[in-house]
Amino acid sequence: MNIRMRKGALRTGGAVALTTVLALTATACGDDGSGGGGKGGEGEGKGTITFWDNNTALRRDVWMEIIKDFEKANPDIKVKYVGLPAADVQSKYDTAIQGGGLPDVGGVGTAMLAGIAAQNALEPLDDRLATSSLNGKLNDAFLESVKAAGGSESKLFTVPTSANNGVLYYRTDLFEKAGLDAPTTWGKFYDAATKLTNSGKNQFGYTLRGGEGSIAQALDVMYGQSGITSFWDAGNTKTTVNDPKNVAALEKYVGLYKKATPSADVNNDFTKMVAQFDSGQIGMLSHNLGSFADHEKAFGDKFRGLPNPTGDDGTRVQVSNPVDGLGMFKASKNKKAAWKFIEFAASHAENSKWNESAKQIPANTEAAKDAWVQKSEPTKLAAEALSSGSTKIVNLPYYLPDWNTISKADNEDDFQKVLLGKESAKDFLDTMAEQLNKAQDEWKAQAK
Repeated sequence: MNIRMRKGALRTGGAVALTTVLALTATACGDDGSGGGGKGGEGEGKGTITFWDNNTALRRDVWMEIIKDFEKANPDIKVKYVGLPAADVQSKYDTAIQGGGLPDVGGVGTAMLAGIAAQNALEPLDDRLATSSLNGKLNDAFLESVKAAGGSESKLFTVPTSANNGVLYYRTDLFEKAGLDAPTTWGKFYDAATKLTNSGKNQFGYTLRGGEGSIAQALDVMYGQSGITSFWDAGNTKTTVNDPKNVAALEKYVGLYKKATPSADVNNDFTKMVAQFDSGQIGMLSHNLGSFADHEKAFGDKFRGLPNPTGDDGTRVQVSNPVDGLGMFKASKNKKAAWKFIEFAASHAENSKWNESAKQIPANTEAAKDAWVQKSEPTKLAAEALSSGSTKIVNLPYYLPDWNTISKADNEDDFQKVLLGKESAKDFLDTMAEQLNKAQDEWKAQAK
């Protein structure tokens, strides 16, 4: 039995373990039998509520400003802020669902939404939104994304606040010196990666992500080049991950490793990759809006951030990027006050303030028109790309309970083997496809 088969067995075991946890949770949380930590109640719309921030390292300061604004506008409500490191959020929620202590409101993005919703921990928010001042003012695509990620297209379990987006950063000074066009198409991207490389002088055209988080970037590049616009076939049962066009795209992408990229890329997570790009010896970097400030500090105005390259026909295909949002937990005993906080945080002024700090795309459509968006070119271009009609989004299956395991722990080590030439791109994608198809079958069977 090879390593890949053992990983498949471990994944299946993990699924069994998750099923057991869900069963135990359903019987252990609360005497009312509602699951998810208890039923809670509407409350009087005043008093103290608890809010869990799902990325305190980057967002604490702006959340403290929003909370201050909220408490000034709602003097009868106090917000207890609890900051959580992004890496610990999922486990903290799972522990609290099983043992109690859930917040009233928490940051719940698409990547973890399905697992929390499956445990019956989140309050559906459709009816509240329908009668809210937010109704009609949230990006429709973001709403569709969070509904799909929750495992149900009919229920809204989190109010979207922002979206990140894939960005191709490039050094304008290096491109101008080499007489290269901006990397707006995949052809221009590969041409620049080659021509900007001089390994003898430790200069490279591109840096790729081979360490933690590598799979998401690889999928984005694959689908962007292949032009395939759906993650599943017409029957919604077989993934397109290992379609021959995607295999060819991955082969071309990994072919850049050590030829147009540093050898250290095989171990680079986003922090190391961004730092390597900002050192000044690399022409291009694929990341997201979150690293814009780092590049601005390193290069001033000598770089740009563009949406992912297009195909020759001008069509841009990209995988769905994480949408962040605010969820209300069923266990809350003060849901009226909790909803007031969500509604306030997603309002025009506050959503604009949050996203300007994060340099992400506002979910509030009024906030998306604010001046700072127009001045932040990568954010502006990303927002335009998502609303242009020429960008096709491949929705990743965040709703699958196994998605995080498959797209991270199960396959990151093996992607490194592909980079090192120890495994073929086809074998790698065939194995991932087998895992995904099985996870999809299990999910569909449970949904019946």
